[in-house]
Amino acid sequence: RKAFTYNSSRFSFCCEGLVHYLSTRGQAPQRRFTDILLEGLASDGGLYVPEYYPQFSLAALEQMAVMPYAELAYTILSAFAPEIPSDDLAKLVLETYHAARYPYARESVRAARVAPLTWLEPGRFGILELSNGPTLAFKDMAMQLLGALFEYVLTQRDTYLNILGATSGDTGSAAEHAMRGRARIRVFMLSPAGRMSPFQRAQMYSLQDENIHNIAIRGAFDDAQDVVKALGADQAFKSQYRLGAVNSINWARIAAQVVYYFAGYFQAVGRVGDPMSFAVPSGNFGNILAGHIARMMGLPIAQLILATNENNVLDEFFRTGVYRPRRSDETFVTSSPSMDISKASNFERFVFDLVGRDSQALTTLWRQLAEKGAFDLKTTPYWATIGRFGFVSGANSHEGRVATIRSIWKRYRVLIDPHTADGVRVAQQVADSRYPVVVLETAQPAKFADTIQEAVGFAPPRPAPFEGIEAAPQRVTELPADAQAVRRYIEAHALRGRD
Repeated sequence: RKAFTYNSSRFSFCCEGLVHYLSTRGQAPQRRFTDILLEGLASDGGLYVPEYYPQFSLAALEQMAVMPYAELAYTILSAFAPEIPSDDLAKLVLETYHAARYPYARESVRAARVAPLTWLEPGRFGILELSNGPTLAFKDMAMQLLGALFEYVLTQRDTYLNILGATSGDTGSAAEHAMRGRARIRVFMLSPAGRMSPFQRAQMYSLQDENIHNIAIRGAFDDAQDVVKALGADQAFKSQYRLGAVNSINWARIAAQVVYYFAGYFQAVGRVGDPMSFAVPSGNFGNILAGHIARMMGLPIAQLILATNENNVLDEFFRTGVYRPRRSDETFVTSSPSMDISKASNFERFVFDLVGRDSQALTTLWRQLAEKGAFDLKTTPYWATIGRFGFVSGANSHEGRVATIRSIWKRYRVLIDPHTADGVRVAQQVADSRYPVVVLETAQPAKFADTIQEAVGFAPPRPAPFEGIEAAPQRVTELPADAQAVRRYIEAHALRGRD
């Protein structure tokens, strides 16, 4: 692995000094990247965003197009975290993004790169492989770097972190596999009891590392996420127990995900500067938010195609202007379970941009959300500007999911998971045919054997290290969907006192 040296003069960043981060709600002090890395939610309950998006010119994009994935990550993350010494950041990305860490690519592209593109229709329609890492899900692409960043900053500051997160399936296992065995980190991961696939549960609950704590919440993912937000908003508790976040409320997760949009773009277009589109299966809005940010940074993305399952809150918004999260008892349990989400945490970051980065306007909308359960932007001036962000959307059903998996297998001999099938199906329905479309792969089919069996009549193959994983001993604690119950568990098991 050859080291590289960063030279900011090669690129036309629209930056003045160190980038700082502000809260979407405007009442928290500005911070640096390495500060918000360890914080999660801002002190005012908002989400951190950069004060501006670094910009890449066409000339810069042309230089970036030939970079291997690690150098591309280094270049983009340098703009978001300029306070990290360049040699240190180079070492972190080189240790994270190499083929040995992402060994499960399809045979046809195995010799390619960290995030290879598989064309279904060459030059027109393809799948960006993001699920070749240690837990077979796209979350590994950011989480592996996040684990390294955490360890780096905690070592620099000689302190520790108790991580509190919630998962609907893949975030939890990716986080736990990235953080397992790290002496300065303890993980408390909440998941909805009985609502993940057997493979997903086994990936998490079978870990026996002392620093990993799995908590199954009796309820939906949104209930688990509400607990995380409630405890994260308790500043005294958060400070006392040094609570951090690995969900996509953590800006570092989003920043790392921006990289693969650039990598996918450079593989998909014939000439740098040509527009193309991405289709993104969307639950918590973090994955597609990274695409929005890449587009704001100058990547020529024509459309960001948002695909939901039966839990279509986000599709409803982009079609009607109404944002109406559902209660947990209104959230469907589906065959693309990682998207069984009705309260999209990262949506706040997009709305912040949509309302012109006006914290007061955003806070007013979130007050309406708390009081009325919804807000409607259709009659506001903000809605008139939404077209400039490039979003289109659609929803899929179980029947459509199964049919899509079956048709892609029969036509191309490519097996896709149920979430990726949602992205493919919606892209086929709403994509502008003038542009190439790349669907972001969510997970490997092996994680959802029942649905694959239904669609194609055989169980999906799984990499050898994952054979029999469901039979491994599991370690999990079940708790009610109650912040106080989770608080007591953390108090009994948290790291403390290292500082």
